[in-house]
Amino acid sequence: MKDSTVISTVSGPAVPLHGNDIDTDRIIPARYLRAVTFEGLGEHAFEDDRRGLKAKGQTHVFDDPRFQGGHILFVNKNFGCGSSREHAPQALMRWGIQAVVGESFAEIFFGNCVSMGIPCVTVDEAAINRLLKAAEANPSTSWTLDLEAQEIRGPDSMRESVFMPEGPRSQFHSGQWNPMNELLSHLPEVDKVAESLPYVSGHWG
Repeated sequence: MKDSTVISTVSGPAVPLHGNDIDTDRIIPARYLRAVTFEGLGEHAFEDDRRGLKAKGQTHVFDDPRFQGGHILFVNKNFGCGSSREHAPQALMRWGIQAVVGESFAEIFFGNCVSMGIPCVTVDEAAINRLLKAAEANPSTSWTLDLEAQEIRGPDSMRESVFMPEGPRSQFHSGQWNPMNELLSHLPEVDKVAESLPYVSGHWG
């Protein structure tokens, strides 16, 4: 997991992925949930989708040489639905994705992304269609997701407004998005609360 640092912008090429209701089973097949760590999951992101398209003589965007090295993923509606597994955003992050822009996200997927330092922002349907089209037409172009300005900027002075709830947006601005780091940085307070709990301290009355 990344260290907790302030995340105000994410820049890099975009990866355009079409389709509504892309669930976590498609992002990372269930057979990879047996892994003890998340290492190596990146190479298996969308493995079954990629294999299925290859068998038809087609190429999945994650196999397309034009989009290798992409950091910002463009998606449609209800991305990350299905089983609530941290493996899905872990696989995306380890493939190289650092931010996701889409029409909507499954709530648990969104929360898992926040706790890993991956901003997920929403745009309307018309905007995502423009973004997908622009990314396909300009594969090597760098985009910038700006959380402070709440916009994404791309080629030919293209700008689209984005939205993220104020709570997680402030976590990225303050660098407090990693819950484990937050817990470890407040151990004295944790110990104090634990000592006040009889079932932890053993002091009854």
